[in-house]
Amino acid sequence: MTKRSDSPTLRSILWLCIAAILILQAYFALRILAWTVTTPSSTAFMRAAQLRILRSGDDVPWQHDWVPYDAISPWLKRAVVASEDATFLTNDGVDWKAIHEAWIKNHSVRDEHLHRVVGGSTITQQLAKNLFLSPQRSYVRKAQELVIAYMLEGILGKRRILEIYLNSVEWGEGIYGAKAAAEHYFHQPASRLSHLQAARLAVMLPAPRFFEHHLFGPYINARTGVIAARAYQVQIPR
Repeated sequence: MTKRSDSPTLRSILWLCIAAILILQAYFALRILAWTVTTPSSTAFMRAAQLRILRSGDDVPWQHDWVPYDAISPWLKRAVVASEDATFLTNDGVDWKAIHEAWIKNHSVRDEHLHRVVGGSTITQQLAKNLFLSPQRSYVRKAQELVIAYMLEGILGKRRILEIYLNSVEWGEGIYGAKAAAEHYFHQPASRLSHLQAARLAVMLPAPRFFEHHLFGPYINARTGVIAARAYQVQIPR
């Protein structure tokens, strides 16, 4: 008589993997559902930054306070949408055209040689990554980002997504959210940011820790004018 093996079969392992993936997605969905009535106290990116600062031994003050959507300058909302995701109100959380263009750009010989990386992510995708994922790039992480982005769109809606994004995005070392950024750079509440101040903050978003020390450099000065002009044309959630 053949002795039955006690080791798990390939099928059992496969089902365990599928179950683990589904449980993880359920966890993400429940966390997002909770944010319809509560506010995120931190994000995965914030916790990673806190750990990095702690390991470095640097004395970096942590600045992050929540402000409601209506207490954020409309100009900042417009500038961020103009800079980061011009189709924010009309896309479903993912801009497949932008992703395709970014993929082509990132795999061109010239840009591979220069080590340039284009993201192609919407505001919703950026929020999905900031809330739950790591900065490391991989196809698995990108796929999870897309799934979470659709969850955010389906559960929260555009206004809440933009509110959480503006309250959690990085604007410098230890500087997170519109309130901290407005007070740190312009010494005033987020509600009183002018269109040029808002545009300057929006331009910082792709590399906030670099632009923190080059806030009035030639590139950011020129780009601020472009974003300030575009901000008049975009639509934002009311």
